[in-house]
Amino acid sequence: MTEQSHGRSRVSARVGGITESATLAVDAQAKALKAAGRPVIAFGAGEPDFPTPERIAQAAADACLDPRNHRYSPTGGLPELKQAIVAKTRRDSGYEISPDQVLVTNGGKQAVYQAFAALLDPGDEVLLPTPYWTTYPEAIRLAGGTPVEVVADETSGYLVSVAQLEAARTAASKVLLMCSPSNPTGAVYPPDQVAEIGRWALEHDLWVVTDEIYEHLTYDGVEARSIPLAVPELAARCLVVNGVAKTFAMTGWRVGWLLGPADVIKAATNMQSHLTSNVSNVSQRAALAAVSGDLDAVAAMRSAFDRRRRTIVELLNTIEGVHCPLPKGAFYAYPSVKDVLGRDVAGARPATSAELATLILEQVEVAVVPGEAFGTPGYLRLSYALADDDLVEGVTRLRQLLGKAGAAH
Repeated sequence: MTEQSHGRSRVSARVGGITESATLAVDAQAKALKAAGRPVIAFGAGEPDFPTPERIAQAAADACLDPRNHRYSPTGGLPELKQAIVAKTRRDSGYEISPDQVLVTNGGKQAVYQAFAALLDPGDEVLLPTPYWTTYPEAIRLAGGTPVEVVADETSGYLVSVAQLEAARTAASKVLLMCSPSNPTGAVYPPDQVAEIGRWALEHDLWVVTDEIYEHLTYDGVEARSIPLAVPELAARCLVVNGVAKTFAMTGWRVGWLLGPADVIKAATNMQSHLTSNVSNVSQRAALAAVSGDLDAVAAMRSAFDRRRRTIVELLNTIEGVHCPLPKGAFYAYPSVKDVLGRDVAGARPATSAELATLILEQVEVAVVPGEAFGTPGYLRLSYALADDDLVEGVTRLRQLLGKAGAAH
């Protein structure tokens, strides 16, 4: 078979233009090397290294034997889970919603896509603070929209300003995407800046899609304020993405949710009825146990992440040409490596962070994700959701390859 038949591509332009998730690709490559016996240390995957809490796994085990869970259930989610998400949202952020404003999805990733699919028509623009999570622009394009990057760097703590957003706004702007705490930078918008951005969005009749999947992973007393709570009038034009993946170490269970105005949630639910039907009932029962219980497990994980956060930033900043601010949330470090590019590294001169990431994997068997995946070349993303010893060993290998800060050439 040829790539084209009768002048037509075998794959649609819409799907053919999608790039593979860079973070999942790096993780798969690292796992393949490990399976081959290589001592690879992986900083690529964005998932906690802890097991799902036992009480949650037990709820799933019990659910397997309950015949209620062997059949289809409502597309929008088990009624008891939707009610529990309402209560959890009130408890954790103070945001008041009702069950008809909840759609349970197959992970937060599906919630992101369905949010854009429900809001965008061809030609609509989405203001996209950059660095961004690798899936956002692809989901926007799949829904027919156009991502408009608004770039922030380490000098602003990776936070975009209202002035930057206003400069990027056009007559076609319909949606603003917010992610705080941020993947990939770990940045957290202060409450006053959240309110300022929310008031600006309201003034210009923009929708806001806000990804709050890392809401519980903040440090040093930092608060992650939910934008519809900061600007209540914005709630009628706001969709909130969340899920159990990061808070309860449940990335593989695939349960997320979308919150928002009832008419938009209904439209997204109709779409899901044709796309996937209901989320796995066993996973939903596990999510019910998660959101209905306490947050003791996340407190323990956050303590470990905080320790690793300080360690990885301290070690990264000892490497020549690497500059890493201290993240305020999530579990990622996002150092600039611009001063490494063009230098001699193991006999090569990497010109891009993508080339540098490949060289690092080849030379010292450390897997990192290059900034190209997040819209800002010249950076690397390292997840510190891995064992302390592996973290230290991995960054030590980087320093051996790239050189110690202050070392003479």
